[in-house]
Amino acid sequence: MNRSNTHSAGLRRAETWQPETRSPVGAAYRKLALLALLLALVVVSLGAYVRLSDAGLGCPDWPGCYGKLVGIPEQAHEVAHAEARFGKSVEAPKAWKEMIHRYAAGTLGLCILALAITAWRHRAQRRPWLELALLGVVMGQALLGMLTVTRLLKPVIVTSHLLGGMSTLALLALIVLREGRSPRPVVFPAGLKGLAVLATATVLTQIALGGWVSSNYAATICADFPTCQGSFRPDTDFHHAFTLDRELGNTASGDLLPAAALTAIHWTHRLFAGVVLGIVGLFSLCLLRRHEGRRHGLALLAALVLQISLGIANVLLQLPLPLAVAHNTGAALLLCAVLAATWKVLNGEKARHPHAMAGFPRRFQAIR
Repeated sequence: MNRSNTHSAGLRRAETWQPETRSPVGAAYRKLALLALLLALVVVSLGAYVRLSDAGLGCPDWPGCYGKLVGIPEQAHEVAHAEARFGKSVEAPKAWKEMIHRYAAGTLGLCILALAITAWRHRAQRRPWLELALLGVVMGQALLGMLTVTRLLKPVIVTSHLLGGMSTLALLALIVLREGRSPRPVVFPAGLKGLAVLATATVLTQIALGGWVSSNYAATICADFPTCQGSFRPDTDFHHAFTLDRELGNTASGDLLPAAALTAIHWTHRLFAGVVLGIVGLFSLCLLRRHEGRRHGLALLAALVLQISLGIANVLLQLPLPLAVAHNTGAALLLCAVLAATWKVLNGEKARHPHAMAGFPRRFQAIR
């Protein structure tokens, strides 16, 4: 082989894709991040179960339950003391549901604290913005958890608490994606990148609308599908429906919240589901048409179809508890699926620009 051929072969070998070296934090960190992600999914599902089974006020105080950090009052004298102190009957099943959720959330918080500390120790190799943001969200979640109890399930606080849980899940998903093996260098069209961002935004918006439906107990106001109360234009009151500063079941002035407001909340969530179906469905189909995006497209389409099906089933079956919890879990899975697909599309040229931040535009590379 002559010198020029040898040089050309060397260039080809240099251009051959190799997986990017994983982060300097180590395998234990990656495993902990994955464990935290799975635990976050459990916590989101438990939170939905507690809320939908009307156990959100099973404990009248925070962080303990009737003054106990471990367990709940069970002995006769403990129950009598707790009821005299807090002025309400001890409902053991509801109290246990709430405390199990708190224990799981506390365990998740410790995992996230460990992630943040580890990332901070390695800040010379990579700035720990994701971990610090995650720690901030968890601290906010603790505050919202307390306010949920003390403010008696005020809708804006309950919805914010739900969104905080989904934000925790999303940030953990981003960390897991960042710590994984980098993809082969694939150039996706600019239009597909824009569609990926739009799909993620629509899923996040729909989750917020779904949280508002749940926190206002508006899921059963429309018992038919695809119509609502027998009409495609039901009587709605959007003014009171989306007033944030009000108590549960009341308007901002303290009057009883009209049924038309609940209808508006439910109908908005249902109509926007059509937007999600169109945009996310189109994004998944575009991925399916490309070999390098087929796996993500299939996962996203499956999560989308599952979530839409669960939503319809909840309407027709009048919100049975298992299906309602599954709908919340499905929202979390859909969020993870769209984040993974968006990461794949935005991360396509990472191998060509190894110093660019994985999963985001290069101007945000400091996060990497």
